[in-house]
Amino acid sequence: MSRKSPVSEVMTTDVLTFGPDDNVADAMRTLVDRSIDGAPVVAADGTVVGMLSTGDLIVQESKLHFPTVISLLGATLELPSAQRQFDDDLRRALGSTVAEVMHRDPVTVAADDTVERAATLMHDHDVSRLPVVGDGGLAGIVARVDILRAIIRDDAD
Repeated sequence: MSRKSPVSEVMTTDVLTFGPDDNVADAMRTLVDRSIDGAPVVAADGTVVGMLSTGDLIVQESKLHFPTVISLLGATLELPSAQRQFDDDLRRALGSTVAEVMHRDPVTVAADDTVERAATLMHDHDVSRLPVVGDGGLAGIVARVDILRAIIRDDAD
């Protein structure tokens, strides 16, 4: 396999998906039962609208980390990034549907994009899988392990 090979040669086409209105607890059970750590969230029209990962679900079950507050010369300052993180964690902790805890606007790749492009996107966005889209909907998913498997298979040949 060349790094210029299309993603369609290494992607998985039998993809577990969730809908935005699916129950979070049910999604968590499904991911665990299938030993999968993430799946695309697909709208009724087939559009990929998010990614749900076990990390999103762990946040929902974890304790909230309150914003960092600094007291300086009698003034109390709250770090803006800490407040944003708290707001995001709170939103996820209270979520009961997949839409409320998923990562919106997922990084995607087209089936005819190269494996090299997919690997670069994974690295640049620190994700381990990318939904593969085509014709307005989900065509498959490519994970780091798919790329590594293809490289190993190529090296063996």
